[in-house]
Amino acid sequence: MKTFRTVATLLLLLPMAACRQDMQDQPKYKPLGTSRFFADGREARPIPAGTIARDELNNTDSFHTGAANGAFLDAIPLKVDSKLLHRGQERFDIYCSPCHGRTGDGNGMVAQRGLKIPADLHTDRLRSVPPGYLYQVIKNGYGAMGDYGDQIQVNDRWAIVAYVRALQLSRDARLNDVPAEQRGQLSAENQPQAGAAR
Repeated sequence: MKTFRTVATLLLLLPMAACRQDMQDQPKYKPLGTSRFFADGREARPIPAGTIARDELNNTDSFHTGAANGAFLDAIPLKVDSKLLHRGQERFDIYCSPCHGRTGDGNGMVAQRGLKIPADLHTDRLRSVPPGYLYQVIKNGYGAMGDYGDQIQVNDRWAIVAYVRALQLSRDARLNDVPAEQRGQLSAENQPQAGAAR
């Protein structure tokens, strides 16, 4: 009976040994190998046009760093329009408002919960810094603020900078700051409708 069990076990294990396939033996393409599948006979495929290797990205220019010739950029290197400002507001509300508040006054939920109060973006110092400085703070962090270089894409960082500038301008805006052709629209929006209750 013992011999029968041993023989039965060996017979059951024999097919399993025949099915073994190591990684090195499985079908795969090898660098610079040949292939009958592709018309050019090569296994390696040509690199698509415009491909940039991760380690070869040129991210040392002023657009990616916020500085040129050792000085912060004094202008936003993108066209500032309503689309960029809306994107900046959206990103600001997601990443910045928990600390700085939706108006940028530093009274976000972090401050309301008793943690360190973040910077008020409407101070004279922050109103006078160049846009490149704000960009670098977003990218690299400053003081207790962590860096957002990995979370926020380059264009979105500049969009946030543009939106922060819009927030700063809105705090002290006057009617004379609005272009003449748009002042009438603002006045009409603030006028009560005819027949409306006062």
